[in-house]
Formats: sequence, C-alpha cells, structure tokens
Amino acid sequence: MATLREKIGYALGDAAAGGITWKVMSIAFPLFFTNVFGLTVADTATLMLVARMFDVVTDPLMGSLADRTQSRWGTYRPWLIFGAVPLGIIFALLLYTPDFGPVGKRVWAYSLYLLMMAVYTAVNVPYGSLLGVMTDDDNEKNEFSSYRMVGAYAMGFITLLSFPYVIEFIGGDKLADGTYSVAAKQHQYAVIGVVFGALATIGTLACGLLTKERLKPVRAEKFSFKPFADLFKNKPWIYLTLIGICTNFFNGFRYAVAGYLLEYCLHGDVTVSGLIINYTVFMTFGEVTCMIFGGLSPKFTQWVGSKRKAFVWAAIICIVSSIFFFFIPMDPAYIWVMVAIVIITSIGIGLYSPLLWSMYADVADYATEKNGTSSTGLIFSSGTMAQKFGSAISGALVALFLGMAGFISGTDAATGQTVVTITNEEAVRQMIWALFSLFPAAIAALIVLLIHKYPIQK
Repeated sequence: MATLREKIGYALGDAAAGGITWKVMSIAFPLFFTNVFGLTVADTATLMLVARMFDVVTDPLMGSLADRTQSRWGTYRPWLIFGAVPLGIIFALLLYTPDFGPVGKRVWAYSLYLLMMAVYTAVNVPYGSLLGVMTDDDNEKNEFSSYRMVGAYAMGFITLLSFPYVIEFIGGDKLADGTYSVAAKQHQYAVIGVVFGALATIGTLACGLLTKERLKPVRAEKFSFKPFADLFKNKPWIYLTLIGICTNFFNGFRYAVAGYLLEYCLHGDVTVSGLIINYTVFMTFGEVTCMIFGGLSPKFTQWVGSKRKAFVWAAIICIVSSIFFFFIPMDPAYIWVMVAIVIITSIGIGLYSPLLWSMYADVADYATEKNGTSSTGLIFSSGTMAQKFGSAISGALVALFLGMAGFISGTDAATGQTVVTITNEEAVRQMIWALFSLFPAAIAALIVLLIHKYPIQK
C-alpha cells in the first residue's frame, strides 16, 4: 500500500517536468525564439521538427534502456536522481540569449534544444515507467496518475501565474510605450531560466528519492529488437499512441499560440483590477481548472463507468468550447468571456489527462501478459514521445502558419538585434484566433473517433 508521502513524491516528478520545464517550453518558447531570441519563423519551425525526429529514435531507446537498468536505487529511479541536475542546467542555458549573430544563435538554439530533449527523455521516460512498478492495483494506479496530474497542473499554475510578476521584479529598460526593450526581455528570460531550472532540479530529485519500486520488471535475457517489433502488433498501444499525440496536438496549438494571441489580437497584456493578464496568466486559469478536475478524474471515471467513456465525454467538452471561442470578438473587453471558455475547455483536459497515463499502464500490463516479458519503459516512452511530438510539431505548425499569414522574424546581421515584421496584420490575427480554437476543435473530434477504436475495455 503506497503512502501519501510517496504519492506526493511522485507528483513532484511531473510538477518539475510537466509543470515547469515542459510548460515553459510549450507556452513561452515559440514567442521567445521569434520575438526575443531572434530566430526566424522558419528556423523556429525547423528546430522543433528536427527535435521531434530526434525523439522518434531516442524515446524508444531510452525506454528499452530503462527497462534493463539494475542498480541499488532500482530500475527507473536512478535516472531521476542523477538526471535532475543536468535537466535544470540545460533548461537555464536554453533561455539565455548569447551575443551572437544569426548563425551563432542558430547553432546555440539547435544544440541546446536537442540536448534538452535528450535529457528530458532520460528523466521523463523512466519517471512515467515508475507507475508500472510502484503498484499492481488498478485503482491505486489511477490515484498515482491523478496525483501526477494535480502536481503538474498545480506547479503549472504557479509557474504561469508568477511569470509576469517575476518579469516585473527583474525589470529592465522600458520603451516609451511602457513595454520592455528586447535586451531587457533577454535578461528577464535568462533569470527565469535559472530560477525555474533550479526548481525543476529539486522536484525531480525529490521524486527519485521519495518513491519506491515494489514490483520487479520481467526482464528479457538480452537486448533484442523484438520488443520494438511487438509494439506494432499491439493494437491497444497503436490507438493509445495516436490518442496521446492528438491530446498533445490539442494542447500544443493552444499553448504555442497563446503568446501571439495576447500580443497581436488583444494588443498586449490586459490589466483588470490590478491583475496583469499576459499570455501565461491567461493560460493559468486553465491550469488551476485542470488541477481540480484532474483530481476528480478517478471519481468521474467511476461515475460514467469506464475510462473510454470518460475520455469521450472529456473530448466532447473540448470540441464544443473550442468552437465557441472562435466566435468571441477580438477585443480586450471580452477577456473574461475568453477566460471562461479557457476554464470550460480545461475541465475536459483535466478529466482526460490522468486517464491517458493510467491507460498506458493498462497497455504495459497487456503487453507483459501477451509477450511474457516487461516492456513497461518502452510502452511509457511512447507516451513521452507523443507528448513531445504533439507539442513540438504543433509549435512548428504554428510558426509555419503564422509565416504564411505574414509574420516575419529574425536577427539583423549587422546589429544583432531581433526584428519582427508583419506584412498582413488582419490575416495574422485571424490565423492566431483559428489556431487557438478551430484547429484544436478538429483535433478533439479526432480523439473521439480514436477512443471508440481503443480495444481495452476498462
């Protein structure tokens, strides 16, 4: 029987990975790279696409490697314990803007982004796999998964809500219109990288030290490519991986475009009764909602009767609310209507997020029963791969679509300054609005179709 201390410890792992590093990478990175760091839209899109091709190889290999790890700390925990510090350091470096020209910046961004993805994989794949060896009780797996989501969303709430206030605290040179200069923003992001990188290190290390591995994986005698081949014969895995990619596409579009939505559709931060609503705070309302309904997800699942039914109802909420958002006027006066729709959408996200990881544990059990050896790490690595693939590809598509609409960014070769130009303002605004609403709605509809095909009846 797992203790409350252990459940909280497990939650700290995703508080660090999902609530800090991945949340900042999903929401802040697209806008940071184009408007602060100085990459072109094409470079930003290509960077994320290249990183995803890299992950297609590294994630399954990491899962297989984690399954075969043997140490006095266990099978999966040592990767968290010894990967915590590199995770924080590389994250901090990635938010630092060096005084380089266009080529130097491109090399810096590509090298560190790929390295960040590798370290994130080395920590997060084993972290997800822990769920398969901490307990064999299905209800307890749901509880651990729920704690994980609450931890991720609670820390995501803290991270996003504090973002504009940390920026104000750091300060810097302001322009005549009251906004910060690019140099000031570069310094602000660098400090944020150090602060949040340190918090991510602490959370990851705490997770590795506070959790327990009660079950022993049924190991294969030697390395083989058979587990990789078996995956593509595993029908539940195929459908769940597609569902996982779609859920992260859904979130990815919304997170990646949120910064542009506030900047170009609402003409900057909106201040209401002293509350600064920038793009991170705007999404914070969703984070706290996801935290609450992530905690309620096990009860909701019991009420509707199965994980599949719960997933379908959650996805329908996302479809309806996303379509409704598209018809809200692009006017700061409607900010609370927008916030209300973000909250409703996040009810659906909060309900299905814990289910996804619990279903990966079901698929891992199914694979062990069918094949005779454990591939828990490999199975869960596909969940991490789906997370990174969906989020980054959607981020790349956002950059590409904005470029097609008339958004141009880059670094001036002579001065080294970041330059942003918009050739068609109305087209860019309409594209941003659709990327936050209609695109995610279509993805949520696809989720409903896929979940009906998912064969495990739980």
